[in-house]
Amino acid sequence: MTRSTTEAAVPPLPSPKERRRLREAKSLSEEEVAAAVGVTRATVRSWETGRTNPRGRKRALYAKLIAPEPAVKPPAAKPPAVKPPAVKPPAVKPPAATPEAAAAAVPDAAVPEPADLPVAPPVPEAPPAAPPADAPPAPDPAPDSDTRSGAEAPDERRVSPAEAFDELYARTAPGLVRQTYLLTGRRALARESVERAFELAWQRWPEVAVDRDPAGWVRAAAYEYAMSPWHRLRRTHRQPDAPPTEPGKRALFDALLDLPPAYRRTLLLYDGVGLDLPETAAETEASTPAAAGRLMTARAAVAERLPELADAAPAEQSALLHDRIGGLARAEHVPVPRPARAVRTGSENKARLWTRAAVAGVALLIAVTGLTLHTAPTHYEPPISPPERVGGVPPRGGPQKLTAQDLKLQKSLSEQLAHGPERLVPRLE
Repeated sequence: MTRSTTEAAVPPLPSPKERRRLREAKSLSEEEVAAAVGVTRATVRSWETGRTNPRGRKRALYAKLIAPEPAVKPPAAKPPAVKPPAVKPPAVKPPAATPEAAAAAVPDAAVPEPADLPVAPPVPEAPPAAPPADAPPAPDPAPDSDTRSGAEAPDERRVSPAEAFDELYARTAPGLVRQTYLLTGRRALARESVERAFELAWQRWPEVAVDRDPAGWVRAAAYEYAMSPWHRLRRTHRQPDAPPTEPGKRALFDALLDLPPAYRRTLLLYDGVGLDLPETAAETEASTPAAAGRLMTARAAVAERLPELADAAPAEQSALLHDRIGGLARAEHVPVPRPARAVRTGSENKARLWTRAAVAGVALLIAVTGLTLHTAPTHYEPPISPPERVGGVPPRGGPQKLTAQDLKLQKSLSEQLAHGPERLVPRLE
């Protein structure tokens, strides 16, 4: 059996956020999961953040370890719409509106038990009697009942990707703009962040559509874009907008903006949006104890600005902050995001532009490479150095110029005998 066949036999893993939620639902720590699978704690954390995915035998062990407990199925209900051919309701009974009401309208003696229902339609020995002329017609099944045929159900639930995106956009975009405004204090940046997040979601719609929480996916993308430090270099986003005029809302607004970005995001997700602590920790990419510490620190900092929070219990603080943050978000006038169709069109245009730019860059690189290969020499030729004047040559060597004393001595020597002074010339007797 090959490796690909082995991985195909393992059930697909849930999303990274869902893996962490399932592990914490079973009260398992990262060390326990790592010891059971045979990896390190850092590897388990990498699996839960989505940076890597397990493979092979470790994938099978990990999937089995975090698999949710099978739910206990309720007892099967009596099929309300299936009745034997010979059993008819009394004509004096009015037709029921739902299958459950129809089953309740039939007398107890006429309702067959599930054990008496045949698997296949029975072949009657004699043709059944025709219904009376004044009998009411059988009620049509309700649109949401379980008696729909398998061929009609998919057609009724079929929704195009654009319609699903538009529904998600219309349901979450306005509130998400208000949340991002509380996170950044800038209205234009809040609208831009939400639109960029939905453009990215439309580009990755096959991934977002099957996510456990598509709204959370878009919210995380919008928060990441809004909290980017590069916005400080833009002139329009260097300073926050004017705070609210009401003293209470202004104090809360200033207290939120004075918090560090990570603490502000944690407080907004937990007390503003209403996420639980594991979901808040997963969205902020922090451990649950770290998220709890950030939350307590942020609450203490906000309580210094709001006296009514100082004497409240933790549960009361959470409810009070939820109401105050919600009231602040609803009271502020934020820009309305563009229509969903405009966002989808803008996302497609940007994707098309980037694709064309990438294709043009690759074509230019290929052209430059071909031109270089065509014009480059096939062998190395050393260059000829140009002529230049040589300097720094030492003077020509030889005897030095004779001085006046040397000239006088030379003259006296030349006037004497060829063999030197007289005292050196032998005398012949």
